[in-house]
Amino acid sequence: MYSIPGHHHISMITKNAKQNNRFYRDVLGLRRVKLTVNQDDPSMYHLFYGDKTGSPGTELSFFEMPFVGSTHRGTNAITRIGLHVPSEASLAFWKSRFETFGVQHSDISTYANRPALHFEDTEGLRMVLVPSYDEKIEHWETWDQSSVTAEHQIQGMGPVEITVRRLDKIGRTLTELFGYAEVSRTKEEAIFQSINGELFGEIVVTAMEGPAEKPGRGSIHHLAIRVKDEEALAYYNEQVRARGFHSSGIVDRYYFKGLYFRESNGILFEIATDGPGFTIDGPVETLGEKLDLPPFLEGRRTEIEQNLQPIEED
Repeated sequence: MYSIPGHHHISMITKNAKQNNRFYRDVLGLRRVKLTVNQDDPSMYHLFYGDKTGSPGTELSFFEMPFVGSTHRGTNAITRIGLHVPSEASLAFWKSRFETFGVQHSDISTYANRPALHFEDTEGLRMVLVPSYDEKIEHWETWDQSSVTAEHQIQGMGPVEITVRRLDKIGRTLTELFGYAEVSRTKEEAIFQSINGELFGEIVVTAMEGPAEKPGRGSIHHLAIRVKDEEALAYYNEQVRARGFHSSGIVDRYYFKGLYFRESNGILFEIATDGPGFTIDGPVETLGEKLDLPPFLEGRRTEIEQNLQPIEED
């Protein structure tokens, strides 16, 4: 029987890669594990941040679109990203750090029935820190060169919030197609977990009427959920199609293989394999330090590099 072990990565839109790089590396203390390009449009950067190796479940990825406009918030969108920190004490550490760096944030409150600290990045992307009480993703690795000490480092993705008009529709997709468990339900919100009791596969679905979100800078493009290997991916490809959804078919992204589909509210999901991972084209020690291209784009390196603006600090 195939199952979903949790989140794989989540992909967002940024207007400014240099500013984005500064926030996620210098403020959040994540490692930039891959500096590459959008494989469908290599004129734009594709940045990945995560733990020491960019393990599945820790990856935040961004497409740079320099001419993108503002996000007009609404329904039928992925609307918030939860990130794990080790403890409730870590929330106080991060509140103080956000004050030092001038990051928009709330007081310590609650989210999805847990202590939490809400904050936004420089482009208004909504995130929330929640304590995992050291129940981190089993393969998460500390990055020793982070500007954040190991006892408070972000340990990967937690609850991901999706806002839709039709909660029951997406609920059936999660439970019947992927085997998520519904662990909480009110009239306006339901919480689903890919592994019962584990936060790193949690999806919080909120019901909201109104116009659909118009994406822009700081919006979330898609959520990728994990499968172990290509055999499991092929199985879910068949199941997606059997439920009447259009599937992209299996796409080789070099660092993993995946497929894309939109559920009934229009939410874009990717299903992605754990491997081979970001060390396929470079050693762990130098991950993310130079522009990496998949083999099918390597012959265009000179052209691609000429069209990209440097993102390192001057």
